[in-house]
Amino acid sequence: MSVNQGTRAYDAVIVGAGHNGLVAAAYLARAGRSVLVLERLGHTGGAAVSSRPFAGVEARLSRYSYLVSLLPGKIVADLGLDFRLRPRTISSYTPVERAGRPTGLLVGGGEARTRDAFARLTGGEREYAAWQRFYGMTGRVAERVFPTLTEPLPTRDELRRRIDDESAWRALFEEPIGAAVEEYFEDDLVRGVVLTDALIGTFADAHDPSLAQNRCFLYHVIGGGTGAWDVPVGGMGALTDALAAAARAAGAEIVTGHEAVRVTGDEHGAEVAYRTADGEGVAAARHVLVNASPQELAALTGDTPPEPAEGAQLKVNMLLTRLPRLRDPDVDPREAFAGTFHIAEGYGQLATAHAQAAAGRLPAAPPSEIYCHSLTDPTILGPGLAGRGYQTLTLFGLHTPARLFDRDNDAAREELLAATLAQLDAHLAEPLAGCLATDADGRPCIEAKTPLDLERDLRLPGGNIFHRALSWPHSQPDTGRWGVETSHPRVLLCGAGAVRGGGVSGVPGHNAAMAVLEQDR
Repeated sequence: MSVNQGTRAYDAVIVGAGHNGLVAAAYLARAGRSVLVLERLGHTGGAAVSSRPFAGVEARLSRYSYLVSLLPGKIVADLGLDFRLRPRTISSYTPVERAGRPTGLLVGGGEARTRDAFARLTGGEREYAAWQRFYGMTGRVAERVFPTLTEPLPTRDELRRRIDDESAWRALFEEPIGAAVEEYFEDDLVRGVVLTDALIGTFADAHDPSLAQNRCFLYHVIGGGTGAWDVPVGGMGALTDALAAAARAAGAEIVTGHEAVRVTGDEHGAEVAYRTADGEGVAAARHVLVNASPQELAALTGDTPPEPAEGAQLKVNMLLTRLPRLRDPDVDPREAFAGTFHIAEGYGQLATAHAQAAAGRLPAAPPSEIYCHSLTDPTILGPGLAGRGYQTLTLFGLHTPARLFDRDNDAAREELLAATLAQLDAHLAEPLAGCLATDADGRPCIEAKTPLDLERDLRLPGGNIFHRALSWPHSQPDTGRWGVETSHPRVLLCGAGAVRGGGVSGVPGHNAAMAVLEQDR
């Protein structure tokens, strides 16, 4: 579909049909505003899509983003989305070798079972009690902070009063998270499992003085007011398909294959110049919402771009004919892979991997974690595959900053993938390669993407999945009332790089829509 050439006027033009742009479009259209959404790609959804990456294989994977925690139920209810989440029966499993024998830590399956798993690993009750205290503390913070994400930004002091727990405030907002991890826990493996939530997509040490790791940790433990991470039924594309349907049903016009090339405006209104395969056009609007990175926003407006952001992850999608057997005889693979399967993520291993990457080398023992979404949601597999026991695996690798791939992205990708799978194989009773399915051309069903691949495919700056360093969920001197405002009065940032952006949340899209509606009162 194409908009007419020439200039057309709308109440709002939204650049980018990722999930945040679609949320904003749906809210504004439901409020009676005329809305145009311009999408560069040939489909909606951005990074929150489902696709079939393996030729001739009926497996619809959440290709880039894959779990949901930060999406407020308010947005789902407000927009009447036909969308469901399923909880994972197991939170995590972390294999390790202790006293010369394979074992591991299984978290989930009930309180008694988790307590027993801690006791088997550590030989006592202390670590489990510490686990309960620590996550009791983060749970109380989550209950207080999560509802603020769809409200005007609180000040730092207001958020501190709302949390009303000085020890929690110190641990999460003032001191490097490594201090709290070391204060609460003694076991290296337990410390590592806790720390991983501070490192997903963030290249930082546990004691980084910037507290980038703290901000990452905070967003990983506040989702839904509980910190639970759930599987979207039908894959991530089910969410963005529902959002696109809601926006269209409300009257929004969504066009694909339309690339915005320039945004101009003043206090009276704005214009978006765009190009298509057939030519060029201009759309005028009272407001322009940019669902793209801050770097892309600067390119569109002609402003000085912000400091470049750098991603630090390896993303691997796989399809297996069956789950591999584990060296740990006490755990069923269907349980071990049902939650987050941690690999080489002991506290010391994470520190070593970070130090090696900071020195310009790929980690010798790359830390990563695996998710098997088809155990929770088999609908993403065709009936033939599900009936034969096929399973999907998604691997997310840590501490691999984009700079490590600058010289030879392809070679570095292959080296890192081999090293990462070797770390997994060390805990398996059989090589993973023997369980990989093959596509219609006889190739193994595995694809790996580095930060540079993500930058190329999705225009994520430096492959950063958050578009830039995550922000605190409170105001700063230049953040504005909703955290979406820019230096251009009629131009708002509604992508992951907005304050309180990052992850599949819809929060920046909601907040940008609220800012527009307030401005128009």
